[in-house]
Amino acid sequence: MSPEDPTLQGLEVRTYFVRGRNALVARADFGELYVDYYLHQGQHGYQHVPQHDEMLKETLAALTLHCATRPWNESWAWTLHFTDPLLNLFVTGDNRFGKVIGQIFTENVKDDGCPLFLAELARERSEPRRSVVELDPGDADAFHAIERFYKMSEQRPARYFRHGPEEFVIVSAQPQCDLAWFDRLDDTAIRVLDETEQLSLLEVRRYRWECGCSQHRMLGILAPIMRTDPEGLFGPDPTIRMSCPRCGARYVITREAMEAHVVSDD
Repeated sequence: MSPEDPTLQGLEVRTYFVRGRNALVARADFGELYVDYYLHQGQHGYQHVPQHDEMLKETLAALTLHCATRPWNESWAWTLHFTDPLLNLFVTGDNRFGKVIGQIFTENVKDDGCPLFLAELARERSEPRRSVVELDPGDADAFHAIERFYKMSEQRPARYFRHGPEEFVIVSAQPQCDLAWFDRLDDTAIRVLDETEQLSLLEVRRYRWECGCSQHRMLGILAPIMRTDPEGLFGPDPTIRMSCPRCGARYVITREAMEAHVVSDD
């Protein structure tokens, strides 16, 4: 169990060691997480294009499985920049609290013709680490992008598989992995893995959709602008609207609330 003892609620991710193959497997059914994701959209009155929606859901699954194979004191943030379709996918997960969240950006995304994968790792009592990996032009498959990140940045191969409609699996190579077996894996082999291989359960973790954003935090983000350029921030309007950059939650900020927040902070 994590030192912070994350909530026992949330989707269950199980990790296994494949004996004789020296590989690590993590798998989960993401139905529960996706329900919370759609409830969040309904609560804040937005929805994504179906194609983009599926891309974000797969990236959320991939990040969660990745986090489940990593130490408890880590948090990760991934940005996948695609050029066809032109968008950014942002997902982040915190192992200490068992939280994952994500968002899609389609407006004001620079069309530079260079798809990229950006990964940021934060670890307690350590300096943050950042990796940037160029992706194959024209390939907007989230799983392919993350597998390339493993190969180029993590220095070990990993493969993602769809085990069911909302169930996903990652298999990552460990030292002295049977790479011939690893390369032969396909969807059929993954479905019968429990029957063909000896799996040893290592750990069970739980993750939930949770951002932690709030009206107060949005006020804090806008406070520096309010102090220097209140007219530029509000103009003639008594309110402004803003979205959380992490989860897309929408907030209405009144000028009165903003002025009160600045006064209370000073």
